[in-house]
Formats: sequence, structure tokens, C-alpha cells
Amino acid sequence: MELVDTHAHLEGFNEMPVVVERARAAGVIGIVAVGADLQTSEQALRLQREHKGFVGALIGIHPQETGKDQTAALSFVEHHLDECIGIGEVGLDYWIKIDQEVQRSVFAHLLKSAATRGLPVSVHSRGSWDDCYRLLEEYSVRSAVFHWYSGGLETLKRILDSGYLVSATPASEYSKAHRQAIRDVPLDSLMLETDCPVRYHGRESEPADVAKTLTYVSALKGISPEVVASKTTENALRFFRLKG
Repeated sequence: MELVDTHAHLEGFNEMPVVVERARAAGVIGIVAVGADLQTSEQALRLQREHKGFVGALIGIHPQETGKDQTAALSFVEHHLDECIGIGEVGLDYWIKIDQEVQRSVFAHLLKSAATRGLPVSVHSRGSWDDCYRLLEEYSVRSAVFHWYSGGLETLKRILDSGYLVSATPASEYSKAHRQAIRDVPLDSLMLETDCPVRYHGRESEPADVAKTLTYVSALKGISPEVVASKTTENALRFFRLKG
């Protein structure tokens, strides 16, 4: 089975060749490295160059970083749109203590860039699902994935009706809201991820753990791992315009 980890923070790994080797051994044929600020966006592009054809880079500004001056990061994104495969991790997070208007301003700026270039967007939407969806629609973003979605089912329906996707994490084993969402997302609209190095059960995750996400999603939906792997990988390759 071939898998794609569609959301990975790779800057924290010291031995990327080993991480890549373990991922390949688990059936991973591609990793989408996300940026969260200037430094991690630079690193995502560097890893894309170093692991050409296996790592694809997203560049962006995470909502947790929007409380700082992001002038340089926004300029970097604008000047490197031709090098990345999409924009992310970007969005809103209403569970943190950063002014929501500031968050929305940065997010809107990045959405304009995505819409202008026709780039897909990886969206962080914790506690802000409705506003993230509204802004995507307002700025006419055609391709977006709601990473680790755990919002309500009414908003989820609007997301899916607009042609946007949702990605499942290893939290689909135990997170009630995430599990409910993944049950309701058809395979045509689903991708798999790890959000590594997020810790699950006390252990830091890595791209190879997308195989665990596959196992949990398969059990949750009552669909064979082979079918889930085939469809979600097809979705990922098409969404990010990756080569299988």
C-alpha cells in the first residue's frame, strides 16, 4: 500500500535520512512538509530540494505566530510561491490568546496569494471552523484541506459541498470530535496525515506513523485499509499535484 503524509512539521527532526527511510519502509511515497513561520518555511523548501520527488513544501504562517511581526515572512511567501506546492499551515485558532483580527488579517493576506496563484491551502481551524470556511469562500480559494478537523457537522457539510477536503490524523483513534468528522467525510474528500512530531500516547510521531492513521480510519469507517490507502493517496497526489 502506498501512503502520503499530507501534513508534517519536519524541522524538528535531526536525522532526516533516517526518518525518510522509516517512512519509505512504512509505504510512504510522499511527505508534505508544512511551514509555520519564516524559518520553518525556509526549511520546508530546503527539504523539498534535498528530497526531491519525495518531500513537497508548503510555506506559510501558523496562527500561533501571528502575534509577532510577520512582515519578513509574508514577503518570503510572496517571493517563493513558484517554488512551493501550496500554502500552509495557515488559518485561525480561537483557542489561543492572539488577537483574532490580527489572525484574520494575516490569513486573508495568504489566502489572496493562494487564490491568485491557484495554490492549495492547508488550513488550521481550531475553534474557528466557520470563519475559516467563510474566508476561503470570500477569497475564492478553490483548493483547501481542513487539517485535523474537529468542528461541527453542519460546517463540515458546507466544507465538503464546496469541494474542500479534510485530513485525518492518528487522533482519529480517540478524539471524539475528530472521529465523528472522519466518519462523515467520504473517501473522495479525505486525506491522511500525522501532524508530526505531535505526541500520541506519549510518543512523538513521525511520517511513518501515517500508517497508524490508515489503520484507525479503516476501522472507523469499516472500509479495508487497501481501499482507504488507494483513495486517500490518489486524493493527495491530485490535490498537491504530486507525482506518484
